[in-house]
Amino acid sequence: MQDKAREDLARLFAAELDRAGMKAGEIVTYATPRRLALIARELPAETAAVREETKGPRTSAPAQALEGFLRKTGLSADQLTERDGVWFAVLEKPGRKAADVLAEAIPAIVRAFPWPKSMRWGAASASTESLRWVRPLQGIVALFGDDVVPCEIAGVVSGAATVGHRFHHPGVITIGSAADYVEKLRACHVIVDQDERRAIVRERASALAAEAGLSLIADEGLVAENAGLTEWPVPLLGRFEPEFLSVPPEVIQLTARVNQKYFVCSDASGKLANAFVCTANIEAADGGERIVEGNRKVLAARLSDARFFYETDLKVPLAEQAKKLEKIVFHEKLGTVADKVERVAKLARWLVEEGIVSSSLPGEGRGPVGTSEVTERSASQQQPSRLDPGLRRGTEELADMAERAARLAKADLVTGMVGEFPELQGLMGGYYAGAQGEDAQVAEAVRDHYKPVGQGDEVPTAPVTVAVSLADKLDTLRGFFLLEEPPTGSKDPFALRRAALGVIRLVTDNGLRGSLSTWLTKAVDLHLETCLRSLGRTVPEKPMYLEVQGDTRRLMSEGAEVLCFPVAADAPFYGGVRAQGLHPASPVDFFADRLKVQQREAGVRHDLIDAVFALGGEDDLVRLLARVRALQAFVTTEDGANLLAGYKRAANILKKEGYGASPTDVIPAEAGIQTPGDGDGVETTAALDSPPRGNDHKGAMEPAEADLLAALDAAEPAAARAVAAEDFEAAMAALATLRGPIDAFFEGVIVNDPDPAKRARRLALLDRVRTAVHTVADFSKIEG
Repeated sequence: MQDKAREDLARLFAAELDRAGMKAGEIVTYATPRRLALIARELPAETAAVREETKGPRTSAPAQALEGFLRKTGLSADQLTERDGVWFAVLEKPGRKAADVLAEAIPAIVRAFPWPKSMRWGAASASTESLRWVRPLQGIVALFGDDVVPCEIAGVVSGAATVGHRFHHPGVITIGSAADYVEKLRACHVIVDQDERRAIVRERASALAAEAGLSLIADEGLVAENAGLTEWPVPLLGRFEPEFLSVPPEVIQLTARVNQKYFVCSDASGKLANAFVCTANIEAADGGERIVEGNRKVLAARLSDARFFYETDLKVPLAEQAKKLEKIVFHEKLGTVADKVERVAKLARWLVEEGIVSSSLPGEGRGPVGTSEVTERSASQQQPSRLDPGLRRGTEELADMAERAARLAKADLVTGMVGEFPELQGLMGGYYAGAQGEDAQVAEAVRDHYKPVGQGDEVPTAPVTVAVSLADKLDTLRGFFLLEEPPTGSKDPFALRRAALGVIRLVTDNGLRGSLSTWLTKAVDLHLETCLRSLGRTVPEKPMYLEVQGDTRRLMSEGAEVLCFPVAADAPFYGGVRAQGLHPASPVDFFADRLKVQQREAGVRHDLIDAVFALGGEDDLVRLLARVRALQAFVTTEDGANLLAGYKRAANILKKEGYGASPTDVIPAEAGIQTPGDGDGVETTAALDSPPRGNDHKGAMEPAEADLLAALDAAEPAAARAVAAEDFEAAMAALATLRGPIDAFFEGVIVNDPDPAKRARRLALLDRVRTAVHTVADFSKIEG
């Protein structure tokens, strides 16, 4: 709050000066627990004289116009100046003394100050018009040079006197000028410079820890907080009872930090030590022994409470705690936290059983996406249902652990420790799970399933943790998009942008392969199950699907109606949900926007991401980014730049001629990509095998036409094979071979030939160029 107050003070002061036509050479602000100060240097002694000229009506205008102008300016007719048949009002404003400007500005600043929390006091507080300040205003020091700037605010008259440290120098100090303000207060045990106080706290606390053979656990927020609470900071090191170290170190650190504003220390091995550093506001005669002892007793009481919470929580198995989640509403339309846990558990298991999350290393069984290293994967590696018994057993064990972790992940929300310290949710669940004998992978997943919670946060890599974390975020995102409540503008009350970025980082950092749309569809199926159960209906065993007949939309299973949309407004949960929320397009587009933001920060051009997204049908994020990176490397080369120019020229001609305006203009991004195990051959796009192809028209070809046709016949299948193998560099290389033939084609051939057959043949060739390029990206979206 103090830093913000300094910024507000400087801003308001500068605004008042600007309004008066003045400007300071430098403005410096200081804040302590008892005072807020501003020093403005190089202020002029007075403002400059101002001559203002206002244009009025013409001299021939009606009298009413002149009267209105006189009222506006406050002048009489004989005070106006006539020039070129027009009346002008000329106002001469003499300069004002800076002291007079300041005498008006100071009360205005104080009364307009935007404290986040403020109060009224005394007898005047009975009126809502009385002054509001963060604490009762005790005094005002206002000086211009050596002279007092006279002003009065709520009965407090300005002067040159202030007070020193509350204990070391409680008497009055007279400030001579701004030049001696800082040093006079320092002599009275007040350090007004907040940066200096922070340095004292930081350096002395670290030194005390080092003298004890320990290391201070850095905490800049705590440094600022202690500096903001003291005017003469004196860090002191103390010890607490070693028995408290049985409590998780994060609990001790949070207890010391939040409740007492203490630093904690670690020993040589990196473990938490039974030491703390408090910051006194006084130099005690006994060196601070009694202060340290008093703070030790207070900390001991806090740690005793923490230990009680911890030991009490440990007595109740997490599975028992989880039953209490039925009484906590996750969202009024999405059910209870217990309902969410049920969905996340099923989704986490599904992610493992489908092979999306596995115990193998990311990308195992194939070369890195975007390279030419491709190894064969058997059908058993692709389809979990065909796994041999050993691999099936491993998958089932992993799925069991993922489901178990998901069912325990939210249980710590009802524990005493998390009730006291909500920041520890997840972390405490991990400790409890480990202490209660859960598998180490389950405990780790419970602990880390909220990660990553920010751009700089660690991304989980353990398979069980990845499955639970991904399922949790997908469930949240899909639920709110089902309710048609996406973020709008700067408002994101349910942190959906952060959840989407978390999904993207989990997928890309772990190389998770699969269709995002399919994952979102599974998540929405689970929400529908929750909806049906809340309505007291049976969840069908067979798959559900949406039936649309006119304006009627029904959820069906085996020909029987399961649910009619919209859901009744008075339903326990999901009231008013419409069928529109079922479609995955909206959340997929949301992910696309988040991906563009994230990759833009990573240096990937946004237009290239647009170029790949424009193809449609690509929601395997790993493959999509491999395509984008290969495209970025390609378009920066000479071949890439020239091919882009040739493509745009061809596309413009085709657009002008209205040629090929069909769905195959931009083919889906997965076209040409074959899933191993579905066949032995390499699929190519239907567009490549559909007439016209540029060689279907009779008549002799020009050499440039024949060369381009030959180049296309070679490049198209080569690019398709490379795309199928996800070797996008090779696909770019295949397309690069078109550069020369395209250039020669435009130099040696007139596309719009008077001969209709020639014209059609050449347009067909250009259409093949466009289609070939679209196997990789929509080049029309690329800038340049």
